[in-house]
Amino acid sequence: MTPIFFTLTSTFIISLMGLTLNRSHFLSALICLEGMMLSLFISIALWSMMANSSSWSLSPMILLTFSACEASSGLALLVAATRTHGSDQLKNLNLLQC
Repeated sequence: MTPIFFTLTSTFIISLMGLTLNRSHFLSALICLEGMMLSLFISIALWSMMANSSSWSLSPMILLTFSACEASSGLALLVAATRTHGSDQLKNLNLLQC
């Protein structure tokens, strides 16, 4: 395994561990998800460049588009949760509450 792919794999795993272990704030969960998406974007972009295939060259841009949509909807949820509940802590959020 090359050092670049080892670094990207370890970045994805560290972001995944941060998402599973650090569940105190909603913003930290969103940042961990964004780190996972960016490591996947860089990995797919490098893989498509190394494969020299024109059919896979559009995949990183599609993933980056979905990542931007995920980030915007996550921030909208963060603003809505902060306005209704007063903080972004995940233990204060109750999904059964109307």
